[in-house]
Amino acid sequence: MRRTIGVNTWVWTSPLDDASLATLAAKAASLGFGAIELPVESVGDWSPELAGEVLAEHRLLPIVVGAMGPGRNLVAAPASEVVATQNYLVHCIGVAEAVGARVVAGPFYAATGRTWRMTDADRAEHYRELQAALAPVVHRAERGGIRLAIEPLNRYETSLVNTVDQALEALGPLLGRGLGLALDSYHLNIEEKRIGDAIRTAGAHIAHVQVCGNDRGAVGDDHIDWSAFLDALDDAGYTGPLGLESFTGENATIAVAASVWRPLAITQDALAADSLDYLTALQDDRERS
Repeated sequence: MRRTIGVNTWVWTSPLDDASLATLAAKAASLGFGAIELPVESVGDWSPELAGEVLAEHRLLPIVVGAMGPGRNLVAAPASEVVATQNYLVHCIGVAEAVGARVVAGPFYAATGRTWRMTDADRAEHYRELQAALAPVVHRAERGGIRLAIEPLNRYETSLVNTVDQALEALGPLLGRGLGLALDSYHLNIEEKRIGDAIRTAGAHIAHVQVCGNDRGAVGDDHIDWSAFLDALDDAGYTGPLGLESFTGENATIAVAASVWRPLAITQDALAADSLDYLTALQDDRERS
């Protein structure tokens, strides 16, 4: 199985705007990427219509990525905050429709970095809250031919959904054409006992996959067994793209949010190019064997 390799614009900049989108789409295409992840940090940061034209010009498959900043919560929050978060997610779905994306991915349950202790009963109640808040959003996504992809995060970024098993429990009856899971190698490496087993457990519910080195650096320059990672995706039946997600330390807000305290590569261009080269060579070797 040969998968398209994509790259998130967060590798280079935050927030994305029309000018940087045009520049980075051209850069991604020139490096050889076949897809691009477009973050929607705030409504109106960039024009979906213009983005659609730019991506078509460079023949890049679009994936829309949401950002759960402070105040974006679907559980344990005031009703007004829940409604505002639902409206934000519906906006992301509209953006996906406008740019021709089929997936909207992100940790769509609570603000990233929000953690709190909870009993088993508390967790079960929050999962019921989550299902109730997500249901209308999932139905909206399904009507538009879009699939939400909800991402488990590591324990330092959330206390609500850390593992594939928790995600399956939390989302249960909503999983299907309008809702699946987004798996990120960085979080899998921290939270799962065995990465391959977790991927296989997610199975047909995998809607998107993001990759980076275990330290958020380049894929391949790290300790993850990437061939085994791809084997597990094959077994799970996932045929979609692999999106390289890392972050620039140039932007203070995103550097703090992603805990980027030191350079992750010689340059961000090198991080992107080295990851693409490694994954391309690995897929070439697998096809030959």
